[in-house]
Amino acid sequence: MSTDPRAAGFPAAAAGPDTGLLSPVRAGTPVEAAVGDLAWLQAMLDAEAALARAQARLGTMPKEAARAITEAARAEHIDALAVARGSRETANPVVGLVRALTDLVAERDPEAAEYVHRGSTSQDIFDTGAMLVARRALLLITADLERAAEALGALAARHRDTAMAGRTLALQAVPTTFGLKAAGWRQLLLDSSARLRRLLDGGLPVSLGGAAGTLAGYLEYAAPEGAAPVEPGAYVRRLTEAFAEETGLAEAALPWHALRTPIADLAGALALTAGALGKIAVDVQSLTRTEVGEVTEPGRAGRGVSSAMPHKRNPVLATLIRSAALQVPVLAAGLTQCLLAEDERSGGAWHAEWLLLRECLRLAGGAAHTAVELAEGLQVNEDCMRANLALTGSQVVSERISAVLAPLLGRAPAKALLTEASERAGRTGRPLGEVLADLPEVSEHLGADRLRELLDPVRYTGAAPALVDRALACDDTH
Repeated sequence: MSTDPRAAGFPAAAAGPDTGLLSPVRAGTPVEAAVGDLAWLQAMLDAEAALARAQARLGTMPKEAARAITEAARAEHIDALAVARGSRETANPVVGLVRALTDLVAERDPEAAEYVHRGSTSQDIFDTGAMLVARRALLLITADLERAAEALGALAARHRDTAMAGRTLALQAVPTTFGLKAAGWRQLLLDSSARLRRLLDGGLPVSLGGAAGTLAGYLEYAAPEGAAPVEPGAYVRRLTEAFAEETGLAEAALPWHALRTPIADLAGALALTAGALGKIAVDVQSLTRTEVGEVTEPGRAGRGVSSAMPHKRNPVLATLIRSAALQVPVLAAGLTQCLLAEDERSGGAWHAEWLLLRECLRLAGGAAHTAVELAEGLQVNEDCMRANLALTGSQVVSERISAVLAPLLGRAPAKALLTEASERAGRTGRPLGEVLADLPEVSEHLGADRLRELLDPVRYTGAAPALVDRALACDDTH
């Protein structure tokens, strides 16, 4: 029996781009380009160039060599496919990248080629490149989160007093306002943005450790045979500072080849971001059900169409966001697991991080970008909200009547009375107000007008409007 995949009808292996066919939430979004193969390749080249400039600043490399390396370090001049395929022989792409970069530098300045990757190791370049990719992606993600939060803030203000059914365990509970729900969504996005911005402000460090975290190679090249020796601690500190300045990343207290806190921090923040976006998505999906109809996604020609049912317009934006929110925490767990890195460099755990990190970044980024359109175009149906509030015949405010009667009848008897009245209203289909009006325990204390006022769901939204005001008045930067 043939084992050739083509014999089974599968195409031969090809090296085409990852188009997002199986991940539409990020297809065509800005973050996709920011974390793609060429972006990652460029980030590693940026790390090589920054390292050369840092060494030149310290006088351990000719400035002309650093200039030549920087000029040659352009991804468009590198055969990414050749580097990728070559990495099967070295288990990481940096070895082939350094070889290709060295050839490019040699074409410009043969002497400068000797200084490429001087004293460095693959993990220094890859991890620094990963932090550069993450930084560029996080800037996009936080901008989208904050734009979506701004739109949700406008919704919260506009619907501060718009009463709707609050639901717990899938059932109507007590009234709330759509403004409070939108303010809660906004808070989730602001919390997520704040965590990502803390990473941008010092949580994404350069990687500088050399072959096994001692920086011995950097020190050896800094003081070649016959040259005056350098003081190791001072030189390493100056090199780390210069490298961080050249990349725009933070300094690290220690080499982190096997101390994967920066990656775990990224994983946690991205998982929270995806979860925050996912909460909004599942709420929108619930509220847009045919039977509920309280919100509708922004529409445009062709969006949400069904392949079989012409009448449907599916909530595709929420669906895309939810799909990402279900994936990122799983991938983030894999990144956290990679904290278990043995020795001074892991054989497999480090390598396992790469694709997981990229997927977390582009899924969270795609979801955040999608959330902007959802938040800015979400349509609110106040009529449906009012109609749904009336579905239980005022049972949605039974808590209020119980609280009013408690001082008069006792808390337990009042609750028992409302429980029995609600059950009777449910069995008979009569409004709760009619059932209560027939009870002497109620009519003795509450007149018809007072009872009617207490049973109005719009009048029982508690502190929801004030909470919206407080949320919108808070400093968005936390």
